[in-house]
Amino acid sequence: TTESSSGRPTTMMVIHSRLALILSQTRNHTKHKAQSTKQTSNDNEHPRKHTQATSKIPSILKLLKSIMVGKTFPPPCVMGDESIMSPKAHGTSAVPVQDNLRWACDQKKADEICNFNRHYAEHSGYFETRSKFLKEAKAATEPMKFYDSNTGKLLFTAPIGRTMEEFLVESRAHGWPSFRDEETNWDYVRCLPNGETVSVDGTHLGHNLPDAKGSRYCINLVCVAGNPVE
Repeated sequence: TTESSSGRPTTMMVIHSRLALILSQTRNHTKHKAQSTKQTSNDNEHPRKHTQATSKIPSILKLLKSIMVGKTFPPPCVMGDESIMSPKAHGTSAVPVQDNLRWACDQKKADEICNFNRHYAEHSGYFETRSKFLKEAKAATEPMKFYDSNTGKLLFTAPIGRTMEEFLVESRAHGWPSFRDEETNWDYVRCLPNGETVSVDGTHLGHNLPDAKGSRYCINLVCVAGNPVE
């Protein structure tokens, strides 16, 4: 996501800002190098300043490489590649979102985020505005199941290894339903090198934003509000 309506910076915003910094510093370095023959006397007067600017280049290039190449997240996370999100009949998916999404989720918003988007998200805290979702979660005696809003395939089951209250508290803290590895159905979920979390059918779901406990999949509720398809 680039930025939620709450103004909270998201993964792509961080990447964009880092790239902007890299490009700016690299252009400055190139400019200094091109003018070096005209600035010999100045360089001799300020060698330390020039050396500091030059010494930043390897670290800048290293950061650029890490961003462009991406990451490999530890198992059981299953990695995917860009081919999953290639253009299909309906955006990145072969089908639009279902008509009758659960918890009264907005169908238009869901279709935009699931199928015609790689960077944006529902606003932070959207899931807390869905009273039907909160009511079902608080009344649940077994883990809840979350299905792809396009295909109806089972993507997440939560909570597993924690209480429902712990699941909701963590989700509130980050603004989106937050799932862990053991709550993810790796038959149908993939994580791209930049952290984007998607379904194998091309549904954009959210992003993997790891913390000290490991991978944490911050997922748009509108993307996992589907009904199971037999």
